[in-house]
Amino acid sequence: MLSYNQRVRRLLVPALAALLALFALVGGAACGGPRTAPTGTLDRYAAALKAKNYDAAYDLMSSAFRAQVSKDEFIRMMRDNPREVSDTASRLTGRKSKIEVTAELTYGIGDTLHLVHESGGWRIAENPLDFYDQSTPRGALRSFLRAYRLERWDVMLRFVPKSYAALMNVEKMKTQFAGERKQEMAELMNMLEANIAEPIDEQGNEARMSYGAGFRVEFVREDGRWRLKDLD
Repeated sequence: MLSYNQRVRRLLVPALAALLALFALVGGAACGGPRTAPTGTLDRYAAALKAKNYDAAYDLMSSAFRAQVSKDEFIRMMRDNPREVSDTASRLTGRKSKIEVTAELTYGIGDTLHLVHESGGWRIAENPLDFYDQSTPRGALRSFLRAYRLERWDVMLRFVPKSYAALMNVEKMKTQFAGERKQEMAELMNMLEANIAEPIDEQGNEARMSYGAGFRVEFVREDGRWRLKDLD
């Protein structure tokens, strides 16, 4: 159970981030268009903070944020951190940096795609062809599941740790997942996909994720890429 102070540290800074995330929605719907709506929202937010009108500030937060933090808790956080609130209001009022309106699409097995608004339209802001990410343990798990669903046994070899690599090849990988144990492996993959959002404990070059009834995925990072050491 998080203490109140821990909740304050965790929620006060993300409060502004949640407001900024709202711009992607406000920008498209507001009469002034996506370029002016975020600026107006920031001005109203800064003015509300300066006036200590925390009810008005709370009303500018996204519905997702309000679902996590009640108005009473929001107001209490603001009142308990007057210096931080004043600093935030001052920095917002005197901002000189360009506002970048962004959006994020969640699809597939928990994958995300980031977009930015520029030149009057939305543009994809990252490489959509990076199908098999291994930069994080969760990214590696998603990529491994995608390769399995597409029967890319050759790609699945990328996720085998070096200590096992000499024992595996494409045919052995196919036999393991599509051979006599095909149904068993399918059930395991389905369970992994259903639990892909479970917390991952990352310690240095190793990580682990518990899921289901006593199952665990173990990860290892080698040459900057995360691999799956054990699935159960």
